[in-house]
Amino acid sequence: MAGTLYLIPVPLGPASPQEVLHPGVLTTLRPLRHFVVEQAKSARAFLKAAGTDLPLQELQLAELNEHTRPAELDQLLAPLRAGHDIGLLSEAGCPAVADPGADLVALAQRENIRVVPLIGPSSLLLALMASGLNGQRFAFQGYLPAKDGERLKALRDLEAESRKRQQTQLFIETPYRNRAMFDAILLACQGNTRLCVATDLSLPGESVRTRTIAEWKKQTPPDIERRPTVFLLLG
Repeated sequence: MAGTLYLIPVPLGPASPQEVLHPGVLTTLRPLRHFVVEQAKSARAFLKAAGTDLPLQELQLAELNEHTRPAELDQLLAPLRAGHDIGLLSEAGCPAVADPGADLVALAQRENIRVVPLIGPSSLLLALMASGLNGQRFAFQGYLPAKDGERLKALRDLEAESRKRQQTQLFIETPYRNRAMFDAILLACQGNTRLCVATDLSLPGESVRTRTIAEWKKQTPPDIERRPTVFLLLG
Protein backbone atom coordinates (compact mmCIF):
# COMPACT_ATOMS: atom_id res chain seq x y z
CA MET A 1 0.00 0.00 0.00
CA ALA A 2 1.31 3.43 -0.94
CA GLY A 3 2.04 6.08 1.66
CA THR A 4 0.26 9.40 2.06
CA LEU A 5 1.44 12.75 0.72
CA TYR A 6 0.83 15.39 3.41
CA LEU A 7 0.77 19.03 2.29
CA ILE A 8 2.32 20.86 5.23
CA PRO A 9 1.87 24.64 5.49
CA VAL A 10 4.68 26.91 6.66
CA PRO A 11 4.41 30.34 8.36
CA LEU A 12 4.52 33.28 5.95
CA GLY A 13 7.51 34.81 7.72
CA PRO A 14 9.74 34.52 10.80
CA ALA A 15 7.00 33.32 13.14
CA SER A 16 7.00 30.31 15.42
CA PRO A 17 5.19 27.29 13.91
CA GLN A 18 3.50 26.79 17.29
CA GLU A 19 2.00 30.29 17.04
CA VAL A 20 0.73 29.94 13.48
CA LEU A 21 -0.07 26.29 12.77
CA HIS A 22 -2.85 24.12 14.13
CA PRO A 23 -1.61 21.58 16.71
CA GLY A 24 -2.88 18.79 14.46
CA VAL A 25 -0.46 19.87 11.74
CA LEU A 26 2.49 19.59 14.11
CA THR A 27 1.26 16.21 15.34
CA THR A 28 1.13 14.91 11.76
CA LEU A 29 4.53 16.36 10.89
CA ARG A 30 6.58 15.08 13.83
CA PRO A 31 6.80 11.34 13.01
CA LEU A 32 7.60 11.84 9.31
CA ARG A 33 11.01 10.84 8.00
CA HIS A 34 10.63 11.81 4.32
CA PHE A 35 10.10 15.36 3.06
CA VAL A 36 10.03 17.09 -0.31
CA VAL A 37 11.05 20.73 0.10
CA GLU A 38 11.86 23.77 -1.98
CA GLN A 39 15.14 24.57 -0.21
CA ALA A 40 16.75 22.14 2.24
CA LYS A 41 18.36 24.81 4.43
CA SER A 42 15.18 26.74 5.18
CA ALA A 43 13.20 23.50 5.51
CA ARG A 44 15.58 22.24 8.20
CA ALA A 45 15.16 25.51 10.10
CA PHE A 46 11.38 25.13 9.97
CA LEU A 47 11.47 21.46 11.00
CA LYS A 48 13.80 22.24 13.90
CA ALA A 49 11.41 24.92 15.14
CA ALA A 50 8.34 22.72 14.61
CA GLY A 51 9.88 19.71 16.35
CA THR A 52 10.35 16.22 14.95
CA ASP A 53 10.44 12.79 16.59
CA LEU A 54 13.62 11.91 14.69
CA PRO A 55 16.90 13.85 14.85
CA LEU A 56 17.21 16.30 11.96
CA GLN A 57 20.20 14.42 10.53
CA GLU A 58 18.04 11.30 10.11
CA LEU A 59 15.37 13.07 8.05
CA GLN A 60 15.37 12.54 4.29
CA LEU A 61 14.93 15.85 2.45
CA ALA A 62 14.60 15.92 -1.34
CA GLU A 63 14.44 19.26 -3.15
CA LEU A 64 11.77 20.23 -5.66
CA ASN A 65 12.18 23.68 -7.19
CA GLU A 66 12.68 25.46 -10.50
CA HIS A 67 15.90 23.50 -11.07
CA THR A 68 14.21 20.08 -10.81
CA ARG A 69 14.13 18.28 -14.17
CA PRO A 70 10.96 16.41 -15.21
CA ALA A 71 12.88 13.13 -15.16
CA GLU A 72 13.76 13.72 -11.49
CA LEU A 73 10.18 14.39 -10.43
CA ASP A 74 9.14 10.74 -10.71
CA GLN A 75 11.86 9.67 -8.25
CA LEU A 76 10.47 11.94 -5.56
CA LEU A 77 7.48 9.61 -5.26
CA ALA A 78 9.66 6.56 -4.56
CA PRO A 79 9.14 6.63 -0.76
CA LEU A 80 5.37 6.85 -1.25
CA ARG A 81 5.39 3.88 -3.57
CA ALA A 82 7.37 1.98 -0.93
CA GLY A 83 4.69 2.68 1.67
CA HIS A 84 6.28 5.66 3.45
CA ASP A 85 4.48 8.93 4.10
CA ILE A 86 5.95 12.17 2.75
CA GLY A 87 5.56 15.75 3.92
CA LEU A 88 5.56 18.37 1.15
CA LEU A 89 6.75 21.82 2.27
CA SER A 90 6.64 25.19 0.55
CA GLU A 91 9.03 28.01 1.41
CA ALA A 92 6.08 29.88 2.91
CA GLY A 93 2.34 29.37 3.10
CA CYS A 94 0.48 26.44 1.58
CA PRO A 95 2.23 23.93 -0.68
CA ALA A 96 1.23 23.55 -4.34
CA VAL A 97 -0.34 27.03 -4.59
CA ALA A 98 1.93 29.21 -6.75
CA ASP A 99 4.52 26.64 -5.77
CA PRO A 100 6.51 23.92 -7.61
CA GLY A 101 5.03 21.29 -5.30
CA ALA A 102 1.93 21.33 -7.53
CA ASP A 103 3.77 19.08 -10.00
CA LEU A 104 4.35 16.44 -7.33
CA VAL A 105 0.71 16.57 -6.22
CA ALA A 106 -0.44 16.14 -9.82
CA LEU A 107 1.77 13.08 -10.22
CA ALA A 108 0.51 11.60 -6.94
CA GLN A 109 -3.08 12.11 -8.05
CA ARG A 110 -2.41 10.35 -11.35
CA GLU A 111 -1.08 7.36 -9.40
CA ASN A 112 -4.07 7.36 -7.04
CA ILE A 113 -1.86 8.17 -4.05
CA ARG A 114 -3.68 9.74 -1.12
CA VAL A 115 -3.05 13.49 -0.82
CA VAL A 116 -3.96 15.26 2.45
CA PRO A 117 -3.91 19.09 2.66
CA LEU A 118 -3.31 20.41 6.17
CA ILE A 119 -4.65 23.66 7.58
CA GLY A 120 -2.36 26.68 7.40
CA PRO A 121 -1.87 30.29 6.30
CA SER A 122 -2.54 31.26 2.68
CA SER A 123 -1.53 34.80 1.76
CA LEU A 124 -4.04 34.79 -1.10
CA LEU A 125 -7.06 33.96 1.05
CA LEU A 126 -5.95 36.24 3.88
CA ALA A 127 -5.62 39.11 1.40
CA LEU A 128 -9.02 38.38 -0.16
CA MET A 129 -10.68 38.17 3.26
CA ALA A 130 -9.37 41.58 4.34
CA SER A 131 -9.68 43.39 1.00
CA GLY A 132 -13.41 44.10 0.97
CA LEU A 133 -13.47 43.02 -2.67
CA ASN A 134 -15.62 40.30 -4.22
CA GLY A 135 -15.04 37.02 -2.36
CA GLN A 136 -17.70 35.16 -4.36
CA ARG A 137 -15.92 35.39 -7.71
CA PHE A 138 -12.16 35.66 -7.84
CA ALA A 139 -9.20 34.38 -9.87
CA PHE A 140 -5.51 34.05 -9.04
CA GLN A 141 -3.29 35.06 -11.95
CA GLY A 142 0.14 34.27 -10.47
CA TYR A 143 2.96 36.42 -11.83
CA LEU A 144 2.26 38.97 -14.57
CA PRO A 145 4.79 39.73 -17.33
CA ALA A 146 7.89 41.63 -16.17
CA LYS A 147 8.36 43.69 -19.35
CA ASP A 148 6.70 47.10 -19.18
CA GLY A 149 4.55 46.91 -22.32
CA GLU A 150 3.41 43.35 -21.72
CA ARG A 151 2.65 44.08 -18.06
CA LEU A 152 0.51 47.12 -18.92
CA LYS A 153 -1.47 45.09 -21.46
CA ALA A 154 -1.97 42.26 -18.95
CA LEU A 155 -3.21 44.70 -16.31
CA ARG A 156 -5.68 46.32 -18.71
CA ASP A 157 -6.94 42.91 -19.78
CA LEU A 158 -7.39 41.83 -16.14
CA GLU A 159 -9.22 45.06 -15.32
CA ALA A 160 -11.58 44.55 -18.27
CA GLU A 161 -12.22 40.93 -17.27
CA SER A 162 -12.81 41.98 -13.67
CA ARG A 163 -15.31 44.64 -14.69
CA LYS A 164 -17.12 42.30 -17.06
CA ARG A 165 -17.49 39.47 -14.53
CA GLN A 166 -17.34 41.48 -11.30
CA GLN A 167 -14.46 39.16 -10.43
CA THR A 168 -11.59 40.02 -8.09
CA GLN A 169 -8.22 39.49 -9.77
CA LEU A 170 -5.32 38.46 -7.52
CA PHE A 171 -1.67 38.45 -8.56
CA ILE A 172 1.79 38.62 -7.06
CA GLU A 173 5.23 39.93 -7.98
CA THR A 174 8.83 39.24 -7.05
CA PRO A 175 9.23 41.48 -3.96
CA TYR A 176 11.99 43.65 -5.41
CA ARG A 177 9.65 44.57 -8.31
CA ASN A 178 6.65 45.42 -6.12
CA ARG A 179 6.98 49.17 -6.54
CA ALA A 180 7.27 48.85 -10.31
CA MET A 181 4.10 46.76 -10.29
CA PHE A 182 2.27 49.29 -8.14
CA ASP A 183 3.28 52.13 -10.47
CA ALA A 184 2.18 50.12 -13.50
CA ILE A 185 -1.24 49.46 -11.96
CA LEU A 186 -1.79 53.18 -11.38
CA LEU A 187 -0.78 53.86 -15.00
CA ALA A 188 -2.85 51.07 -16.57
CA CYS A 189 -6.11 51.11 -14.64
CA GLN A 190 -9.11 53.45 -14.51
CA GLY A 191 -9.70 55.80 -11.62
CA ASN A 192 -12.75 53.98 -10.20
CA THR A 193 -11.10 50.54 -10.19
CA ARG A 194 -10.40 49.37 -6.65
CA LEU A 195 -6.90 48.15 -5.77
CA CYS A 196 -5.97 46.31 -2.58
CA VAL A 197 -2.30 46.10 -1.57
CA ALA A 198 -1.77 43.39 1.08
CA THR A 199 1.73 43.21 2.55
CA ASP A 200 3.47 41.07 5.20
CA LEU A 201 0.30 39.11 5.93
CA SER A 202 0.23 37.49 9.39
CA LEU A 203 3.48 39.29 10.31
CA PRO A 204 4.03 42.22 12.71
CA GLY A 205 4.30 44.72 9.83
CA GLU A 206 1.07 43.57 8.17
CA SER A 207 -0.77 46.13 6.05
CA VAL A 208 -3.94 45.64 3.98
CA ARG A 209 -5.29 48.77 2.27
CA THR A 210 -8.00 49.04 -0.41
CA ARG A 211 -8.48 52.30 -2.33
CA THR A 212 -9.64 53.33 -5.78
CA ILE A 213 -6.89 54.04 -8.30
CA ALA A 214 -7.81 57.72 -8.11
CA GLU A 215 -7.39 57.66 -4.33
CA TRP A 216 -4.06 55.80 -4.53
CA LYS A 217 -2.72 58.48 -6.88
CA LYS A 218 -3.32 61.15 -4.21
CA GLN A 219 -1.52 59.21 -1.45
CA THR A 220 2.07 58.40 -0.58
CA PRO A 221 2.93 55.05 -2.22
CA PRO A 222 2.80 52.12 0.21
CA ASP A 223 6.04 50.76 1.65
CA ILE A 224 6.13 47.46 -0.24
CA GLU A 225 9.65 47.24 -1.64
CA ARG A 226 11.16 43.80 -0.94
CA ARG A 227 8.17 42.83 1.23
CA PRO A 228 5.87 39.92 0.26
CA THR A 229 2.77 41.50 -1.25
CA VAL A 230 -0.48 40.39 -2.88
CA PHE A 231 -2.24 42.75 -5.31
CA LEU A 232 -6.03 42.54 -5.82
CA LEU A 233 -8.06 44.39 -8.46
CA LEU A 234 -11.80 44.84 -8.86
CA GLY A 235 -13.05 46.95 -11.77
